[in-house]
Amino acid sequence: MPRIELEAAGVTAPGPDGDVVILEPTTLDLTEQRIGLIGANGSGKSTLVRLVNGLVTPTSGRVLVDGLDVAREGAAVRRRVGFCFTDPSAQLVMPTCVEDVELSLRRSVRNAAERHLRALEVLDRFGLGPQATLSVHSLSGGQRQLLALAGVLATEPSILVTDEPTTLLDLANTRRVAEVLLGLPQQLLLVTHDLDLARRCDRVLVVEDARVRFDGPAEDAIADYVSTVP
Repeated sequence: MPRIELEAAGVTAPGPDGDVVILEPTTLDLTEQRIGLIGANGSGKSTLVRLVNGLVTPTSGRVLVDGLDVAREGAAVRRRVGFCFTDPSAQLVMPTCVEDVELSLRRSVRNAAERHLRALEVLDRFGLGPQATLSVHSLSGGQRQLLALAGVLATEPSILVTDEPTTLLDLANTRRVAEVLLGLPQQLLLVTHDLDLARRCDRVLVVEDARVRFDGPAEDAIADYVSTVP
């Protein structure tokens, strides 16, 4: 299993009255397969997971992925870490489904014909084979999220970071996407407000006021979080 290490990694941002703390210096050693992050909006969850592939740069400390320093070896880290956003439209940039997956494969599969076949295989794996030639804009919300996942996972990263991947979905599609995520062989970092989904993780972090307030088994973490909600 991959290993993610945060060594006193903190994040600040300029504000009108000086620097604002976005994430307090945080030290974590993440080796479990499924790691959930829960907490209120603006608590620092997204900032924490975005440190893992360099979408956010630490102001203090450092972040290591399998021993690679994210700040100094970003390209190598990003080959290991896939990232899915809340809104899949932020990731779907090509006209059709198969073209979007082909775009993800452009560096790893040089031959165009082989790349096309590989993209079709990926779509089949995610139940999107019949939609291969359809416009990405014609898909349902759940299908768009699955397509975004397919594009990221096509490159076979060892770690998948997902930032509230079911927030915009109805119940049926939430369950569908959840089953895909929780069935993956990759290490999963899952930011979510869905406590049922968090409950199925091996370890859960409760983030509050830019710091990790609780870190432990899912049930204990959820109980801790619920006890603080007014």
